[in-house]
Amino acid sequence: MCNNKVYWPNRDMVVPPPCRPLKLTNLLKPYVLKMHLTNKYVSAQVVHSPTATVASSASSQEKALRSTIGCTQDVAAASKIGKLLGERLLLKDIPAVSVFLKREQRYHGKVKAIIDSLREVGVKLL
Repeated sequence: MCNNKVYWPNRDMVVPPPCRPLKLTNLLKPYVLKMHLTNKYVSAQVVHSPTATVASSASSQEKALRSTIGCTQDVAAASKIGKLLGERLLLKDIPAVSVFLKREQRYHGKVKAIIDSLREVGVKLL
């Protein structure tokens, strides 16, 4: 932290450095949901932002899911992936996630399906 109680011989001439508080967003929202949507596949992952590691992920490219999903690119596949990701998060004791949307992503279609299915499973969104 910043120590402003330093002895300054000419207090009028020297301006002490400003104290900046810690970013509370890093402390309150450590887990971030990131989605990657292509024309063929849908994938979502939750990243632990302080350590930059992937806490959990789900994708329509997984071999176990391909047989149950059928089509890997539609909204139904996105909702199944969101449901699977939510179950994996609850198994790892991660109750809340913040959502990171890219500039071109809007809360519509596949993005909405993933987020709504996460809510249905019981994961809170910050």
